[in-house]
Amino acid sequence: MHIPFNRPHLTGREHAYIDEAKGFGVLAGDGEFTRRCSRWLEETTGTRRALLTHSCTAALEMTAILIDIRPGDEVIMPSFTFVSTANAFVLRGGVPVFVDIRPDTLNIDETLIEEAITDRTRAIVPVHYAGVGCEMPTIMDIAARRGLIVIEDAAQAICARYASRALGSIGHFGALSFHETKNIISGEGGALLLNDPAHVARAEIIREKGTNRSQFFRGEVDKYTWMDLGSSYLPGDLTAAFLYAQMEQAEEITRTRLRIWATYDAALAPLEREGLLRRPIVPAHCTHNAHMYYIMLPDAEARPRVIAALRARGIHAIFHYVPLHSSPAGRRFARTGSSMSVTEDSSGRLLRLPMWIGLPDEVPALVAKIIAEAISGGR
Repeated sequence: MHIPFNRPHLTGREHAYIDEAKGFGVLAGDGEFTRRCSRWLEETTGTRRALLTHSCTAALEMTAILIDIRPGDEVIMPSFTFVSTANAFVLRGGVPVFVDIRPDTLNIDETLIEEAITDRTRAIVPVHYAGVGCEMPTIMDIAARRGLIVIEDAAQAICARYASRALGSIGHFGALSFHETKNIISGEGGALLLNDPAHVARAEIIREKGTNRSQFFRGEVDKYTWMDLGSSYLPGDLTAAFLYAQMEQAEEITRTRLRIWATYDAALAPLEREGLLRRPIVPAHCTHNAHMYYIMLPDAEARPRVIAALRARGIHAIFHYVPLHSSPAGRRFARTGSSMSVTEDSSGRLLRLPMWIGLPDEVPALVAKIIAEAISGGR
């Protein structure tokens, strides 16, 4: 048996749409399929404007320019996140301020945000870990009272919701990922959700190398020129064509992943009752998207035993983030705004299990059996 951690899923329409895109004769950004993807995102999330980007990293970098991050400006975020969350602001001279995460959802602990705010704070970046929503009403309230911008890092959160609202559509900005490890994919890809219409015009300029090229193609100006800071943040239309095939099947993809997630959850429930591990926690007010299935092992020493036992049977399970505050760049460019005890403990015990469409039905039960044997044998 060989069970990789991830296997990209194809819907079957990707190549046909790529051929169709070639027939339109526009292979660069903002062609027909780029427009279709943007409309789908706007209709699905309720955002005012969705701009496709070549990555979620690019979308986050655009937000740092849009809110005019300057050297010394502080941005509050969790340390338990991918490096792009911090790098987007460090590139503009910003200072990430890390606060601890909640032990249940592993999302930013909203009760610690306010004490980390200083007169240099400009923004809060909640990261929706595993497609489970952060406590957005509390975060938005803090931001409103303190005059801060909220940028949702919703890289893992396509088709997930907090109450009735799509993740990524609640803050001032939202950043999505369509990397091949995500639910809806284009190999590499992302999107910036602009939930405040005041930012739309400038965002289009930043995305088009700092020019008003988008306005030119809409016939709003007779020529385009350099207007602002910017870079080349557009994906090509062939990438968008691939992505649109995925978007058309988004509901089915999500349902299938939720079924696999539930199978894991049922198989591992007895181990949780025995105190061998903890399963993911999804609050009742959150609708998750089954982006990943992870477990929390009893201690850091158990994880290498479990990984080795699974690998011996051909099953590839992996850990996740090394906390940014403990990294060389994190120590150089950022600071902590709270104790990091939950982050440090959780990052050492977390293990992600294979999660992809087509995963053999027998795998979750087999994984549970191997995990139980590995943990019990080490005690």
